[in-house]
Amino acid sequence: MAPNFTEILRRFKGNVAKILSAETINRICSALGHDWRERVLTPTVTLQVFLLQILHGNIACSAMARLASLSFSAQAYCKARLRLPLDVFAVLLQRVCDALIPEIEETGRWRGHRTWTLDGSSFSMRDTPELQKYFGQPSAQAKGCGFPVAHMLALFHAGTGLLLSVLASPLNTSDMRHIVRMHLEMREGDILLADRGFASFAHLALLSMRNMHAVFRCHQKQIVSFRVGRKHTKASKPRKGLPRSRYVRRLGRWDQVVEYTKPKEIPAWMDTETYQALPENLLIRELRYLTKQRGYRTKVITLVTTLLDPDAYPAKELAKLYLSRWQIEVNFRHLKTTMGMELMHCGTVAGVTKELYMFAIAYNLVRLVMLEASARQDVPVDRISFVDALRWLRDSKPESDLRPLLVNPLRPNRLEPRAIKRRPKEYDRLNKPRQQLRKALARKKKDA
Repeated sequence: MAPNFTEILRRFKGNVAKILSAETINRICSALGHDWRERVLTPTVTLQVFLLQILHGNIACSAMARLASLSFSAQAYCKARLRLPLDVFAVLLQRVCDALIPEIEETGRWRGHRTWTLDGSSFSMRDTPELQKYFGQPSAQAKGCGFPVAHMLALFHAGTGLLLSVLASPLNTSDMRHIVRMHLEMREGDILLADRGFASFAHLALLSMRNMHAVFRCHQKQIVSFRVGRKHTKASKPRKGLPRSRYVRRLGRWDQVVEYTKPKEIPAWMDTETYQALPENLLIRELRYLTKQRGYRTKVITLVTTLLDPDAYPAKELAKLYLSRWQIEVNFRHLKTTMGMELMHCGTVAGVTKELYMFAIAYNLVRLVMLEASARQDVPVDRISFVDALRWLRDSKPESDLRPLLVNPLRPNRLEPRAIKRRPKEYDRLNKPRQQLRKALARKKKDA
């Protein structure tokens, strides 16, 4: 029989279990105009086997019949996945994300605000002509010597670690290209945490216009001076070395309110109509703090934020909030390393996108297990072992009760080098197409 995640999840998250039920999946397929015959690999069984495959590290399709205790060939399973429209996966992911809203409302608020983390990453895939054409490969690699790489943009809820939005684009896509789509998951009063690549006037203004807030690392090209009453450069008379922002008022030693001016150049990721709707000026709070914790590369960090009230949002608390942004890197590690999303196996763009959506669904199911364990064991959710939650969800039976999961030790001052101990095998890197190297080997063998 097919793996029944519905019965497993119904024990503690009934609304998500209902979305993964055969009734809901069949309704989604019918609404999208997808017809199917009653066979072993129905849409419901195909999706459940796909989910089981992802939870086992995206293992080979040839292993899934034995793992699911069903009778089908690897070719039949691949064709079943191919038959399902991409929209089925997109709608299913959206339904799962919508069902997670209660968890987001109730958990992990910061001073009454929902908080989000946003960042870009990447993943690799098989080397096929279609994937090479769409995604491209790193420019440093010669043609025929590298694998396609996709750019990924993801939005996580900071309090729970749930993944609410994810999309894949060609490798050279800017993080800002699809930023507006990420804003759709947010609402008035929410706070977005992101690194310096997102700290532009246009992005800050877009958030401000929707009454949403930002806490970003200051962009590396932005000159910041905390000198009281300091001068600034003007567009009419530019002066090198001066900040472009106008000084407004001092809030503390390294804490001030300044006024950003709308740049003349329209960002490449923004259309003219949206740019013209942006305000001409925007009040921004700049603050700076030192990282005294060993192991952090940067000693001085400058933040920009739209949270201007120093009493409601003290500088020290904002610094702690931004420090929690690092959790998104841990989330990416769970997705790419722990779950195996670093390398996709499909050979088409649609197939890779389906894999991405299934990884997102599987990741969120693991997070739900962690949230339930966190409540039962009375420990913060980020202390619950992601690996142990994954193993329980993967191996549990419908009648299984959630046992206590491993709790990771609290190591706030851990210091580890950014280096690997295991050496790679001492083979030459492929710097020419494989076909050329085969011919060279053949000639060498012939001449010998």
